[in-house]
Amino acid sequence: MSDDTIRLVTIGRILRRRWRLLTILTVVGALLGYGTSMLNPPRYTASAPVLLPGQWEERELLTQAQIATSSAVVDRTAAALGWKGVKGSDLRSRVGAKAADGNIINISGTADTPERAQRLSDQMAKEFVTFAARISGNSTDTDAATNSEALRQKVAEASRRITDLANAADPGKTVESVQARTELEKMRTALQDAMKKLDEANPTASKAGMVVMGPAPRPTSEAPPTRTQLVAGGALLAFLLAVIGHLTAARMNRRLRTEPEITAALGAALLGTVDVPGQRPAHRAQERGPRALVRRILGLDTRWDVPVPQMSGDEDSRRTRYRRVCARLRDQLPAPRRLLVVVPDGDATARLAAEQLVAEAESGPLLRVVQVAVAQPLVPDRDTESGALVVLSAGSWTAEELAGIAEACADAGHEVVGTVVAVTVRARTTRTAADSPGDAAPEPAVHGHTSGGSA
Repeated sequence: MSDDTIRLVTIGRILRRRWRLLTILTVVGALLGYGTSMLNPPRYTASAPVLLPGQWEERELLTQAQIATSSAVVDRTAAALGWKGVKGSDLRSRVGAKAADGNIINISGTADTPERAQRLSDQMAKEFVTFAARISGNSTDTDAATNSEALRQKVAEASRRITDLANAADPGKTVESVQARTELEKMRTALQDAMKKLDEANPTASKAGMVVMGPAPRPTSEAPPTRTQLVAGGALLAFLLAVIGHLTAARMNRRLRTEPEITAALGAALLGTVDVPGQRPAHRAQERGPRALVRRILGLDTRWDVPVPQMSGDEDSRRTRYRRVCARLRDQLPAPRRLLVVVPDGDATARLAAEQLVAEAESGPLLRVVQVAVAQPLVPDRDTESGALVVLSAGSWTAEELAGIAEACADAGHEVVGTVVAVTVRARTTRTAADSPGDAAPEPAVHGHTSGGSA
C-alpha cells in the first residue's frame, strides 16, 4: 500500500470496511458544526445601490468604493444610528462596498436582524453620498457654483443681443451689412464654444450629484455561512479527514507484504505459502471489556487495508500445500525431526495455519506450537527440537518485529529452519464426509501438541 498509487478501489475498500467509523465521525462533525452555529448568532446582509452619474474610470470607481467604507463614513454612520454600545470600529468589519457595472456602488451592511441590516446599509449609503459631495466641493464651493451660473446667464443674454443686432441690420443690401452680420454670427459661435469648454473643464460638473437608487431591500434569509451550511460543512470535513487519515496511515504502514521481504527479515528460506479459509477468529469473539466492545462496534477489529481474499481451491488442494511443507521439512531435518512452530501472538491466520500443519504432519516432523509476544519476544529454550519454524501472515508485521522474533529464536538456541506464509482465502463449498470420507483431517494431537500461552 505504501508503494502503490491511491486508486478508487482503495477508497471503496475504506467505505465498505470502515463505514461505521466514518458514519460516527461524520455525525460528530455535524454536531461540531451545529455547535459552532450556536456560538455564532445568525447574520443578515442588506445592500443599497448608489449611482455615480457621468463618466468614471474603473480606478476611480474603486477609489469611491474605498471611500464608502472609510473610517470617516463609518464613524458618521455609527453616530447617526446611535446604537447602544456600537462604535465606528465595531461597524468596520460589518460593512462593505463593491463597484458594479453601470457606475453603481453597492454598499452592504451586516447585522443580527434584518431590520438593523437594512438601516445600516441605508445610513451608510446616505453618509457616503454626503461625504463624497463635501470632498468634491459641491457643498463648500457655493461661490464658484454661483459664479458659473451667472456666467451662463450672461452668455445667454449676449447671444440674444447678438441675434437682435443681426435682425436689426440691413438684411443684405450692402456689403457692410453682410460683413456685420457675419461678424455677429462668429461672436455668438465663439461664446457658445467657450461656454462648452468651460463646462468640460469643470472636473466636478459631470460627476456631481451621486444618487441613492432606493432603500436597501430587507433581507429574508441569513447571510452565509448559515446553520445548515455549518452542519453540512462540519460533516463533510470530518468525513474527508477520516478518509485522508486512513490513506495516510496506509501510506506510512511499514508492514511487510511480499514473501522476499519476509524471508529477508527472518533470515530463513521460504518453505511454502498455505491457504487459510477466511473466518472470524475465535479468540476475537471471546474478547471482553469496553475497549474490545468499542472496536467491534466501530469495525476496528478487522483490517481494512488488506486486499479482498481470493477464491481458493477445494479442501484437497489446500491440504496438499500443507503436506508439501511437511515433506520439505522432513527432507532437510535430521532425525529425530522435532520442530518448534513459532507464531506471533495476535496473528489468528498464522495460528490456524500452524494448527493445520500439526494436523497434516502424519509422517513427521513432530511439531510444537508456541505463540510469542511480538513486543517482547521470548522463545522457550531448546530441548529436543531441531530448530524453529516461523509461521505468519503477510502484511501483519514490520521488519523490526520479525527481526526481533529471529533474535529471540537464536537466543533460545533455535535455528530458524524456514518460514511459512499464511494467506487468507475464500473457501469454496466443502464436500460432506459421506462424499469423501478419506479427506477428513487427522487429529492434531496424534503427532504434536500446542502451547497456547506466550513464553
